[in-house]
Amino acid sequence: MLNIKNKYIVLLAAFIVSSVFGIESVQAEEKGRIFEMRTYYANVGKLDELKARFRDHTVDLFKKHGMINIGYWVPTENKDNKLVYILAYSSKEDREKSWKGFLNDPDWKAAYKSSIKDGRLVKKIESDFLKGTDFSAIK
Repeated sequence: MLNIKNKYIVLLAAFIVSSVFGIESVQAEEKGRIFEMRTYYANVGKLDELKARFRDHTVDLFKKHGMINIGYWVPTENKDNKLVYILAYSSKEDREKSWKGFLNDPDWKAAYKSSIKDGRLVKKIESDFLKGTDFSAIK
């Protein structure tokens, strides 16, 4: 039986999980949630502009279209001008629907057009699909 201190810890943990990943995300885990790890290779001198486009536009547009932003990173030694991020989706079908909506969003089209006025920011994109293991903190 949980004592009062442990009950608060459990409630706090549940609150954090629901706040960070949302109730829908926790439920999606049971239905085969998938993750997509995307690696962008920015053109020389364009990584800061690419990060700005994500910070100022893309992250919120992903959220608008049902994508769950897990995190964004750059290597500590970044000779290849990489930006790596992970998105989560409740299913592969939802992923396709979200991307279609995102790519057709007028706000995305405007942000993209504006960001490449002085040259394309990205020279290459890689994408890998992942699923959580039974021992992963995030599934």
